[in-house]
Order: sequence, then C-alpha cells, then structure tokens
Amino acid sequence: MTVSVIIPCHNVRDYVGATLNSLLAQTHPLWTAIVIDDGSTDGTADLVRDYMDPRIRLVRQANQGVSAARNHGIALAGGEAILFLDADDWLAADALARMTACLETGSAQAAYGAFCFVTEDGSRVVATKPGPFPAGDIIERLLVENLFANGGHLLIRASAIRQVGLFRADLRFGEDWEYWCRLAASGPIATVPGAEPLLFVRQRGTGAYLRMATDPDAFGPCTAAIFGNPALVARFGTARVPALRRRTDAENGWIVGRELIRHGRRHPGLRALRRSFGRRPLARRAVLLLIAHLLPLLPPIAARRIAGPFRPYAG
Repeated sequence: MTVSVIIPCHNVRDYVGATLNSLLAQTHPLWTAIVIDDGSTDGTADLVRDYMDPRIRLVRQANQGVSAARNHGIALAGGEAILFLDADDWLAADALARMTACLETGSAQAAYGAFCFVTEDGSRVVATKPGPFPAGDIIERLLVENLFANGGHLLIRASAIRQVGLFRADLRFGEDWEYWCRLAASGPIATVPGAEPLLFVRQRGTGAYLRMATDPDAFGPCTAAIFGNPALVARFGTARVPALRRRTDAENGWIVGRELIRHGRRHPGLRALRRSFGRRPLARRAVLLLIAHLLPLLPPIAARRIAGPFRPYAG
C-alpha cells in the first residue's frame, strides 16, 4: 500500500527535521511526503529543501492555516492511503508498516493506534496512550471526545478521503475533530494491534490546543459544525442528537476546566469542572473533581503523585 504523508508546516524549523528523519527511518518504504510550507518566515522551507530524498516534496503557499495546507496536500496526494502528520511530531520506525498492514487486512475506512506525548524538547515521555481503543462504529464515542491526538496515528484510505471531502478551512480550532467525525460517520475504523506508540506528539506551549483549550468559546464553532452534519440526524434521529450534543458540551466544559488548572488558573478551572460535572455526573469524574479541590491542600510530593490529568505541562 502506497502512502502519501501530508505535513503542513508553519515556522517549525526547529522540529520538522525530526519529523522528516522519522519518515526516512520507516521500515515501510512505499511513502511520499508532501510538505506544505504555509507561509513560514523562520527558514522552515530552506531546511526541508536540504533533504535530497526524491520522496520528499516541498510545496510553498501564502499563510492560509492548517486546514488549507492539508487540503492543498490532499489535492496533490497520489497514495492509496493518506496520513496527516504534524511537523513537530515524529513516527516510530514501524508506524507505516503497522498501519498499512492493518488497513490491508480489512475494509475499514482508516486505522489508528497507540501514541505518546513527549516534552517540547522531545527528551522525555510525558504520557503513553497504549489503548485499547474503540474500533468499528466509533462515531458516538467520537462525538463525545476526540479519540485522536492528531492525524499522525490515523492512516486513512484515499477512497475514504474522496468520500468525506476536505477539511473546513473556516474552523480555527477543532477542525481535525470535525473531520474525524465525518470520517467515522462514513464507515468503520480499525485499530492497529500493539501497545507500542506509532506516534510521538510534542506538547508545545505555542501549540493551538494548549493556547485555545482553556477558552470555552473556542469549542463552539467546531461543535456546531460537527452537529450540523445531516448524516448525524439521519443516523441518530432528531430526538437523540440534542442529547448527544449535551454530552459533548459537558465533555468540552471538563476539558476547559482541566486545561485551566494545568495552566495555573485553578479557581476558574474548578468552576468549569463543577459545571461540567453538574451536566454529566459520572462516578469517575466525582473522584477527579475531589482530587482537583484537594491538590493545594496536599504536600507537594503527594500532590504531584495524584494530580493525574491536572498535572502542569512539562517543559
């Protein structure tokens, strides 16, 4: 199976080399990389141009945003499958081999698997997500929470891309989640066997998620786009869609509260957590809510030990 790897870039000179090196190290050789330089001003394009491997293609455009860059890459892609790889992340050496093997053994629209988060300098693993992950018809689960770190551990058939269409360039946050929901609504999603990470995701302080996930208003446009999809009404019915939307809004509120706490804004974070819990009172969330309130009362060592999802971002 041939793979087109689409890499949108904007001012990532310090990181994109590791991304491209991870492609060169792949045990699956049937890939091409389409690097879309989205108006970088830091020499990103010059660094990419230094790579002489003919499988790496550099395309430059004026700055239009990540969705426009991905869509440009889609128009140029010729592979049987497409991977959307962020320019500051990198793949395990066997990532493409494992993902293509999974797609080739069935008829799923896409395949995804394990990943981990690393510090911004890439020196340390912060958290590993080994699975197990839901497979098959995952749309209802995906509506409530984004199951993917990003597109770098999700290999999609080119035929599914043609069916689903392009990314929405009008969305500045959650545009990938909206796309994954359309993808999951179109057919089954497979999971790649194994707990070893396919993808290493940098947690950068300047990343869109860390910048915007503390803002409740940031979730509005992408959530509206997701639930504005007529396929959802056809699938779940007009009576059930509002209930799913309420669950999604509660989950988004929990994310806002968690991220506020992780960024040191404890009091507004706790308020957001309490509102979310009131909308969706899950037993596990009750425990986490208690932990969030107790953290400042505990000795530092104990607080770090139980902070879990509220632990501040590592540098």
